[in-house]
Amino acid sequence: MAWLFTDARLGRALFAAAAQLPPGSGIVIRDDDRAPGERWRLARRLAAIARARQLTILLAGAPALARRWGADGVHLRQRHARHAAQAHRLGLIVSMPVHNLREARAARRARADLAFVSPLHPTRSHPGAPALKRATWLRLARLSGAQAVALGGMTSARAATLRRASKASGIVPGWAAIDHWLEKAAKRRV
Repeated sequence: MAWLFTDARLGRALFAAAAQLPPGSGIVIRDDDRAPGERWRLARRLAAIARARQLTILLAGAPALARRWGADGVHLRQRHARHAAQAHRLGLIVSMPVHNLREARAARRARADLAFVSPLHPTRSHPGAPALKRATWLRLARLSGAQAVALGGMTSARAATLRRASKASGIVPGWAAIDHWLEKAAKRRV
């Protein structure tokens, strides 16, 4: 499964990028720094695209807000892992970021459905952050106990390579990106 993470640097190109996602993919709406009304309008517009393209929407933040806004799930940052039980009770998909062993264990304890394990490759979102080696990525993915999704410098080609390399471990990874979808949308406009 492919995922798009929202990011302020996408601007209005976010909607074109979302429209490039294949059916069955998903969008993680972060944008916590936006004013609530602006964030709600962004979520509504992405929800319309999601309905038309059969996409899953995860909202970063509180499970009750994700439920109220009609999201399929909630993206819980590590400091909010304690809200996973509430999200499960509300019938929401729970995703969490995983960057290290401590966070992988926290995702397992929270019974996260998805673990966005990153960064697999260098990324513009976190310049200078050390990338995980593939063996470390696989270890964190297994330890999380969740459906692992690779994030960080991902492209469709890198996702295919990771799928082949992960086959022996029994992991069937998803992948997420920001720039890849933005570049794909830009090419389509040209």
